[in-house]
Amino acid sequence: MPEFERRLDKRLVISIVAVGVMSFAGVVVETAMNIAFPALMREFGVTTAVVQWVTTGYLLVLSAIMPISSFLIRRFRIRTLFVVAMVAFLVGTLVCAAAPQFVLLIVGRVLQGLGTGIALPLMFTIVLQQVPLAQLGTMMGVATLITAMAPAVGPSLGGFLIGAFGWRSIFLVLLPFLVLALVLGALTIRQSRETRRVPFSPVQFLLMAAGFVALVVAANAASTSGWTSPRVLGLFALALMLLAGFLLLSRRSERPLLHVRVFADRTYTLSVLYVVLIQAVVLALGYLIPYFAQVVGSMGSFAAGCLLLPGCIIGAALTPFGGRILDRLGAMRPILAGAVIEVLALGLFAALGAHGSGVRLALIYLLIPVCQGLSVSNSMTNGLRSLPDELQADGNAAFNTIQQLGGAIGTAVAASLVNEAQAASPADPVAGTTAGVQTSFWVLLGAGVIAFAAALGVFVTPRRPR
Repeated sequence: MPEFERRLDKRLVISIVAVGVMSFAGVVVETAMNIAFPALMREFGVTTAVVQWVTTGYLLVLSAIMPISSFLIRRFRIRTLFVVAMVAFLVGTLVCAAAPQFVLLIVGRVLQGLGTGIALPLMFTIVLQQVPLAQLGTMMGVATLITAMAPAVGPSLGGFLIGAFGWRSIFLVLLPFLVLALVLGALTIRQSRETRRVPFSPVQFLLMAAGFVALVVAANAASTSGWTSPRVLGLFALALMLLAGFLLLSRRSERPLLHVRVFADRTYTLSVLYVVLIQAVVLALGYLIPYFAQVVGSMGSFAAGCLLLPGCIIGAALTPFGGRILDRLGAMRPILAGAVIEVLALGLFAALGAHGSGVRLALIYLLIPVCQGLSVSNSMTNGLRSLPDELQADGNAAFNTIQQLGGAIGTAVAASLVNEAQAASPADPVAGTTAGVQTSFWVLLGAGVIAFAAALGVFVTPRRPR
């Protein structure tokens, strides 16, 4: 195969957007379905614990498939992977829209998780392998923008569609966009590197997948049972043992399923830590603000979901701009500026948030997309480009997997703190919710300070002994 020429043309942009549409759709459905839980419980006659599997089942498949994306990209052509992922997601969407039973709804969500697990790392792989290096920051910003908007769009879109047309419309409205993306992607996606037959280790895969699945189940169980319950602690212990076994086999293997030596790179590891913590904060706030507005502020689900929409618009405008700053001025300025804004926003939430209205929370939240636009995609770009070319696919797979797990854990922490405070004040749900949200804000501020330290650590060179 002749050497691939990196060039930023219409075909490349269309291919990135085509893959991004499915990634966007996956996150939108995930956040929109949280609004649909009451309607699903009424229609299918299931409990709160059972209905959570609409999200949990999706996350389980996502966390099992995404880590092996580096293997899939080395073994198969990018266009083939895209078509398989899109077909799986389309079939899953149709099954969900028509599901007469709750079990079939879960089957559809599993198929959607399979598609998203393949597509999300694929989008960033296309950017890393095919975009000219001088425009890499800008296009990584565009790719990040596609998925960064989804957590804010999901609740407002879900609230509107459920109220106007019912929960099945959440899936139906996506179908024409998915079909169009399938056609455009199949016509425009190019292959930049040769594929090769690489060995697949079933044992490594089972250990890694089971470890991540145990982490997701533990985080979801902690949101209702508490972080110190025997079940949750047992699941976390099981996850650590499984992942430790995977790491041991991976380090001993000549051709591991995922090269864990990417974490030996200091810039990459600190960048991963920063992005994971920001993702956890963003998804936790995406749960806390609409929930607080509904319980304490007596807002409707649609109005509460729309509180995050202005921030989504700001993030959409700033993310490519942040990437352009990286291309022109380097990574340090936009990343550290975003990290400072993030600490400022979380400090305002901790000091003022739970004692005001949902609208005031939404106004403070406007700073969070500014942080994302300046620093998240740039941290991904800076971390991944610090790796050698042969490890970038592994770094991309690990980045996306850990980012998804961070979001799940962030939401679980916030939900568990609110549930615990409500249980302490059963006679006054408003006071309990207010106290839980306030505690969550202080915990998120602590995570934000750690994230700032990680971002600063990327650019502070440690002293070497003489």
